[in-house]
Amino acid sequence: MKHSALTIFIAFTLIISSKTVIKAQDGAEIMKKTDQVIFSSKDKQAHVKIIVINDSKDDKVREAVLYQKGPDKKIYRYTQPESQAGVATLSLPEDIMWLYMPAFEKPKKISLLAKSQAFTGTDFSYEDMPTQPYSERYIPKLLSTETNAYVIELLPKSDKSNYSKLVATIDKTNFYFISIAYYDKGNSKAKEAVYKYSKIGKYWNADEVTMTDLKKKSSTKITMSSVIFDQGLSDELFTVEKFMK
Repeated sequence: MKHSALTIFIAFTLIISSKTVIKAQDGAEIMKKTDQVIFSSKDKQAHVKIIVINDSKDDKVREAVLYQKGPDKKIYRYTQPESQAGVATLSLPEDIMWLYMPAFEKPKKISLLAKSQAFTGTDFSYEDMPTQPYSERYIPKLLSTETNAYVIELLPKSDKSNYSKLVATIDKTNFYFISIAYYDKGNSKAKEAVYKYSKIGKYWNADEVTMTDLKKKSSTKITMSSVIFDQGLSDELFTVEKFMK
């Protein structure tokens, strides 16, 4: 009788373990497909509009140009308002990021600690806007499969992350993000990003992303227009010397 009970327990444990492994494998496969959608183009240029909305109704509108090459090189350069024109960020491989403010004349390297801070006064942090693929930065696990979407838990690989986890909802057909919930170190939902995608040529593009900070009760909407893919942007553009100009 004891032998029979032990056999049942072992079998039950193996079933649970195998389901966990399958979910982890499924989550990894889904995230790889999502990364392929996000980083499918060789390069991208776009006009970006950033609207910061808060309780005071004092909406702040900014405009910028975006240049991106591959999965790990990106430049944001503000063009409007005039007071912020020329402010720029440069993201490079190995999670390196630089900030340039014309008033200080020299660029500043952003530390890992500073990446938890707001991205130039928006509800996005520098950590929310890296170019490194999600499958490289997080350990994914499939939580559930819905009618039109997958729900994936993403655990940060780095202990320097400002989040305990992310929960991403991913379109089941086209593998782009529908939303991402960000949980703080206390495991409370702190922020949520909602995405709208459209297809431009052969690429899916995030035309609109709205990040809501649930604690500050503010939100930032980023829209993208005049998108140009695969025009052959030079590597030289993505250097500290060039991105200041």
